[in-house]
Amino acid sequence: MQKTALIPYAHLPRAHHNGHVLTSTIDVLGAAHWLLAERAPQPGGDVLPFDALVVSVHPGGTVELTELSALRARWPHLDRLPDSGFVVAASRARPYEDANQVQVFDALGRETSSFCVGDAVEHLLVDEAGHIWVGHFDENPAGIRRWSATGQLAWTSDGARIPGLFDCYALNVSGTAAWACPYTDFPLVEIRPDRTDQPVRVWSNRVRGAKAVAVHGERVAFYGGYREERDRLAHGELTETSVEPTNVGLLTLPNGPAPGRRRVVSRGSRIYVQAEPFTAWDVFDLSS
Repeated sequence: MQKTALIPYAHLPRAHHNGHVLTSTIDVLGAAHWLLAERAPQPGGDVLPFDALVVSVHPGGTVELTELSALRARWPHLDRLPDSGFVVAASRARPYEDANQVQVFDALGRETSSFCVGDAVEHLLVDEAGHIWVGHFDENPAGIRRWSATGQLAWTSDGARIPGLFDCYALNVSGTAAWACPYTDFPLVEIRPDRTDQPVRVWSNRVRGAKAVAVHGERVAFYGGYREERDRLAHGELTETSVEPTNVGLLTLPNGPAPGRRRVVSRGSRIYVQAEPFTAWDVFDLSS
């Protein structure tokens, strides 16, 4: 089976390797961000407000540090806003702290607002316009929603006729559009809420279980799957109504092995992969 090696993309500066990586992401402009704390969260313990550091590595290698005060998320999601602020969200919304699930920080690291987007957050990605896209896993039937940075619901998948949307397995946000591949039917879905004629398009798809998706023109690639297909990279071509498979291979780290434990971020034609110990991002680019 053909193997495709990821390309090194961004590294956490060694001076910060002693911090605990709470989460990490790649923003819509391609900058890498790490959210660091002094220590790992304690299982079962209360989440007290704590301070954290965002280490940002921009394309070209420029490093930027932002201190965030009084975070409250035990297992957070992170992304950057167009005004250079940050949004941090807890994966789970506890009934007694719903209003604090999502915290918005300005460019100086000061909290400016907080709100709730609902329990069971699988993906949180900010687009170029500053909309916050949230994909939920199956403990929340909300599916996929788009929020403003002030907590106003701007779009919801309710009534969008996306077949089998019980869990947002893969979410790709690029520009102001989103692509998704949800469980259980795994269609490829394009979402453009600002397009009046056809805000949602759906293609049937035979690739099951992908955790990331990349799209470039009429080409698409799905990464991940169940069990032995965990490292699968499946390519396809878009027709009018379906994704037609073209070839299947494996995606590996730059030095050859499979990634093992990892997190993934999908942005346009790119799938970014961060393997344990989560200090480096590598990239696959469908447009290359």
